[in-house]
Amino acid sequence: MAEELFQKRIPVIPRSVSGRFRTLKTSILILAYGVYYLLPWLRWERQSGPEQAVLFDIVARKFYLFDLVVYAQDIFWLAGLLVIAAFVLFFVTSIAGRVFCGYFCFQTLWTDVFVFIERLVQGERNARIKLINAPPSFEKTFKLALTRLLWFVVALITGLSFTLYWGDAPELLMQMLQGDAPFPAYATTLFLTVTTFVMAGMAREQVCTYMCPYSRFQGVMYDQDTLIVAYDEERGEGKNGRWKPIKGLLKREDRQAKGYGDCIDCGYCVQACPVGIDIRNGMQYQCISCALCIDACNTIMDSIKYPRGLIRYSSDQQLHGRHWSWVKWKNLGYSLAILLVTGLLIWSITTRVLSEFRVQQIRQPLYVTLSDGTIQNRYELKLTNKHDTTQRYGIGLRGLPDAVLDVGHFEEIELKAGESVQLQVRVKLMPDTRPEKIRHFNFVLLNQREDPKLAIRQKAQFYLP
Repeated sequence: MAEELFQKRIPVIPRSVSGRFRTLKTSILILAYGVYYLLPWLRWERQSGPEQAVLFDIVARKFYLFDLVVYAQDIFWLAGLLVIAAFVLFFVTSIAGRVFCGYFCFQTLWTDVFVFIERLVQGERNARIKLINAPPSFEKTFKLALTRLLWFVVALITGLSFTLYWGDAPELLMQMLQGDAPFPAYATTLFLTVTTFVMAGMAREQVCTYMCPYSRFQGVMYDQDTLIVAYDEERGEGKNGRWKPIKGLLKREDRQAKGYGDCIDCGYCVQACPVGIDIRNGMQYQCISCALCIDACNTIMDSIKYPRGLIRYSSDQQLHGRHWSWVKWKNLGYSLAILLVTGLLIWSITTRVLSEFRVQQIRQPLYVTLSDGTIQNRYELKLTNKHDTTQRYGIGLRGLPDAVLDVGHFEEIELKAGESVQLQVRVKLMPDTRPEKIRHFNFVLLNQREDPKLAIRQKAQFYLP
């Protein structure tokens, strides 16, 4: 018989709990689902552009975020957001461990809903275990099929909702239903439907344990002051360990007198854990800090009238009775980095130039000598109107006396909101006796509706023989 190299997966079937952390998780889940599913349908009035609050228009290369329109050349703002998110993650992890995983991670949120559906169809934990181990029957087949059907519906809505962010939601949905939508819309919806179904319905804790890199490198951000979900071993074990509340060991004072801890070994904390670990074995990398074991333990402590907090958010310093403080140089460094990058991002957005002007010289050839002896250089100009109204522009030269600017038939250029245009212009200059073969000057873009002092200048070079 061949030896198995890997242990067969043991399904984790968590039981439901109630308490303040479960209530907090549910509140965040409802808020997150509400924003994710409903935001594509939120209408937003603009003077120009689509009337969708959040829309990522790949074709036009514009991202609409309420009143902010992000162009392709503003993509560095995304880099700023990613840097902020990274530092916030490091800062929170250093102080409170993996609370992001426990409360905000997509995998956790969607798995919560899939487990809720499973519980709704199949019953509580004991009923689900019994159903899994039961022989094939119509009831078993029906419940398992219905569970997966509802999972698929949620996964499909998840994938479809993501796709609707990339087009006008009502119009794109009708196109998809009629079979007229672009292929990427169907491919994206199918991909996210399958991945959501597999990860939240089938893989679950394996995603957090084996696939997510965060669970692996989180340890380097922990220290003795990091808050974690911790079992108070000294209180729970006593001198003689934990024991069931049998006769003579019911009252807390009797247990303490005989050297037994407050843990009655009910296993409720293990049954409530969505990743299937026993928190009483100490800190483990699989723990996502969801605190459901805290709610479970507090429920038992309340029922037997013992003090709460046998399992609680605590640090290693607190568990050993030492002073705890989150004020550390690394946390202050994270805070400073977050404030600095956030400030720079806000400054960049609020001071952005709404008329973009770029100049590139056409170098094949660098110059041309015309029949009348004048020297001609060609340039490509790109103008973008980022205002929400139509603007009129004029183009001029500064720093090149006696030069003639030829822009063709355009005395002024009118651009609608969000419109861009590329122009090829010619600059002509009669050579003189000066020895310089390269003359430096500026193209000037003047918005006819703005103060001339706000004109945009772009440096350029004029080449002579």
